[in-house]
Amino acid sequence: MKVTAVLLAAGQGTRMKSNLPKMLHAVAGKPMIWHSLQAISQSTTEKPIVVVGYGADEVTKYLGDSAQTVLQEPQLGTGHAVMQAESALKGKTDLVVVCYGDMPLLRGETLQKLVETQKNNTGPISLLTVVADDPRGFGRIIRKPDGTVEAIVEEYVATPEQLKVRELNVGGYCFDANWLWDALHRIPKNPRKGEYYLTDTVELATKDGVPVQATLMDDVEETIGINTRVHLTEVETAMRRRINEGHMLNGVTMIDPASTYIEASVKIGKDTVVMPNTYLHGKTEIGEGNVIGPNSIIRDTKIGNFCKVLASVTEGAVLDDYVDMGPFARLRKGAHLGNHVHMGNFGEVKDSHLFEGVKMGHFSYIGNAQIGANTNIGAGTITCNYDGEKKHPTEIGEDVFIGSDTMLVAPLKIGAGARTGAGAVVTKNVAEDTLVVGVPARAIRKLERKAKK
Repeated sequence: MKVTAVLLAAGQGTRMKSNLPKMLHAVAGKPMIWHSLQAISQSTTEKPIVVVGYGADEVTKYLGDSAQTVLQEPQLGTGHAVMQAESALKGKTDLVVVCYGDMPLLRGETLQKLVETQKNNTGPISLLTVVADDPRGFGRIIRKPDGTVEAIVEEYVATPEQLKVRELNVGGYCFDANWLWDALHRIPKNPRKGEYYLTDTVELATKDGVPVQATLMDDVEETIGINTRVHLTEVETAMRRRINEGHMLNGVTMIDPASTYIEASVKIGKDTVVMPNTYLHGKTEIGEGNVIGPNSIIRDTKIGNFCKVLASVTEGAVLDDYVDMGPFARLRKGAHLGNHVHMGNFGEVKDSHLFEGVKMGHFSYIGNAQIGANTNIGAGTITCNYDGEKKHPTEIGEDVFIGSDTMLVAPLKIGAGARTGAGAVVTKNVAEDTLVVGVPARAIRKLERKAKK
């Protein structure tokens, strides 16, 4: 059976007071529509249709190949919105799932239950409902004595008795496709607003004498839609709590989940401890047994196993295993710290590879460099990689000792086993096992390298 989703995403979202289309506002690091697409993918078999309107070009560009878009112009209500998908879907699908792009907390499992309800329904519609004390402006569900749905009564036309009903229409539907396309053309125009409402299909089904079923949701939180920045924050908080709970159930320890911010795309291995005030963003992947934070910001970074990242910032970096960095260290794009690398406080690395066992002292900057294994970078060392026009590389061999406050003026190569004196300004290549000192640095003697144990 073919199941296709129609996601309604045409609204302007004027109450957001933003130049950005509402659907592209971020929740847990992803546009809210991304979360909706993730949810519907679990219950459908075909590429979804997204009905766009305000900011159509921006939304379509973001969606790319993940969905087919159809334009609703003018915007004449939810029934009219779904009608825009008719030409793309008529005769090509068996069931149509309709939901809103501004409900990112709606779970895929919930939509799966909705689809299963409709598969077992002899009538043409199944819908999601929830029982809640706060109606949030949702329509009231009026049931028949046999438990099927008789009508959805919108709040602004409900009688005082109907307003007491606590079962609410959430805004998720599953339709028999063949019945839907005919019914959409039978929806009457709302005399008050001049629009066509999808909820009126329930009344049409009742008049047709066919049953409308409902799937009662357990979690009221899933029903929160976003219309204002206040709602956006409410959903962000709920999504962050959901994400954190998922990681903890998979073996991650969080000392204070309420102060831990993890975006939806982040992956974390078991036995990793995430300390308070830590922010994990983007395509970050963290292995097992690490301690991250407190007060760390990790973005688009791959961290191996058994690392410690204390009060530091990384972006577009790679850390292998047993790396120890911080506090107040920074890795910029292209930084790669090998196994057992130690990076002290107030250091910065960019577009550089520090190989296994490198010790990098505090107050140092390493850029566009390759640092050989077991080399020691003294405090205050700077790779002078930029001449005002171009970046130049620095290559340092294994077992090198760079003295404190050394200036390495690139392009530069320093051979294995070499040493620089404190405060040296190195402007020329240094041969292996050579000591250089001074400004500019000059070789004063060859060194005898100690044999490795």
